[in-house]
Amino acid sequence: METYQFTNEKALNKFYEMISAKKRNGFVVVEHNEKLPYVVLSKEKKVIKHTLHLLLTCLTFGLWSIVWLYLIVTLSRKRSILVAVDEDGNLFEDKCLSI
Repeated sequence: METYQFTNEKALNKFYEMISAKKRNGFVVVEHNEKLPYVVLSKEKKVIKHTLHLLLTCLTFGLWSIVWLYLIVTLSRKRSILVAVDEDGNLFEDKCLSI
């Protein structure tokens, strides 16, 4: 029985480069599979200092509230992504559901 190799070395190099770039950006490897090259990466939510933002909102007469709301929406949730190589050797990234 012969085995079929899904990916070539060029695609695997790009795959590992993308993983290392995500790790430098703060992601942590949750699950890794070498046979079917995919990795699940996770980034914890960041703590927002609400008292500081309330003070800045009062000092700027409410204008800082736009920035504050943006930070709440983008930073206050856990993010998980899947990075993988498909059968054709194409690299892709997809969001995972996280609680």
